[in-house]
Amino acid sequence: MTAIEMPTPWTRISAHWSSRTWLRTAHLVSGAALAVAGVVALATLVVAAVLLVWTVVVPVAALLLFFVVVRLLTLVQRSRFAAFLDVDIAPVPRRPLSRNPLRRLLQETRTWSTWRRFGYHLLTALINGFGALSVVGAWSSAMVTAVLAVQHWVREETWQSVMFVFVSGTLFAAAPWVARGFTTLDVIAAEALLGPSLSDQLVLRVETLRESRAGMVDAADAERRRIERDLHDGTQQRLVSLAMNLGMARATLTDLPEPAREVIVQAHEEAKLALRELRDVVRGLHPAVLDEQGLDAALSGLAARAPFPVRLRADLSGRAAPTVEAVAFFVVSEALTNIAKHARASGAEVVVGRDGDRLHLSVHDDGVGGADPDLGSGLRGLAGRVASVDGILDVDSPPGGPTTIRVELPCA
Repeated sequence: MTAIEMPTPWTRISAHWSSRTWLRTAHLVSGAALAVAGVVALATLVVAAVLLVWTVVVPVAALLLFFVVVRLLTLVQRSRFAAFLDVDIAPVPRRPLSRNPLRRLLQETRTWSTWRRFGYHLLTALINGFGALSVVGAWSSAMVTAVLAVQHWVREETWQSVMFVFVSGTLFAAAPWVARGFTTLDVIAAEALLGPSLSDQLVLRVETLRESRAGMVDAADAERRRIERDLHDGTQQRLVSLAMNLGMARATLTDLPEPAREVIVQAHEEAKLALRELRDVVRGLHPAVLDEQGLDAALSGLAARAPFPVRLRADLSGRAAPTVEAVAFFVVSEALTNIAKHARASGAEVVVGRDGDRLHLSVHDDGVGGADPDLGSGLRGLAGRVASVDGILDVDSPPGGPTTIRVELPCA
């Protein structure tokens, strides 16, 4: 077995005076210089905005440049932490900014993380300034006292020489700890002010969950399309062939005994019924016309197949996302199905329109009303579909009617 080497005083001293000490010192010195330059630049922009406030344009430009300088200083500070201390300060999630200068200025002013970064740039001037002065001062004083110790030793002033040696050794030993303390304080301040706050982390988490949910919704929609294609191209075609063969047998085999003919007739009717039900299932999964011709044509087909008069008004400019169109289609399909089953309505009206990046949809009927999303699983299912794409569902159905279902969906 190999013997475990115990650290000697020399190894401890060499570890104490490792390259990290010099990197910490460089971090403090560079931080002090950067902080002074940053504070001067930011103060100059603020003074320019205040003194020239009557010009309107100059203050807006100066304040916008102020926030740009804050962002650039933040990037440089993160690079400084990574280069000297190997510390990765997590960035704050970026939010889209308006191109309008006044709106962008208002957005930057109302963003709390911007003022947190600005606070760090003020605080780091104190931390790195005092840190650099303390460390450089400790080493300078240590070297000066070492020179004085040598001078007193040459003069054979032993007591004074021993005293200066002690002071010099103490300062040399303390300098790395001073550097470590100030850099630790700087890291704590940077992580608290330059890194994401709890609200920023929650926003990032919400965005991540929203993206993952959107991926799951798209995957589910793609799976429904695959099942629809498989049923349409495979099972449905076989049922069509079976129904045709049974129909031919029913028409041509007229000399069979009556029990055998009844079996063929019954099988033929059952095959046609199964084919109709399969077509309804396929259409309910994901209608092919929705992909080929768009939402307007798909809703027209729904209105035509409804067992009561349906008036459709569609004003759509351009296609929405496939998932959004599928949700809109299923909302109308389920709403018309519920009207046929429960509303006892004489007619219905479907209105679809697009306003910017929002798709507005309403289904109105003159039935008995009383529809409640908390009581009916169908309306709860609609609410779930709409919520899956960050949409809004509103049901207005007083007892006695009429009933109006309004839906707002994002087009993207």
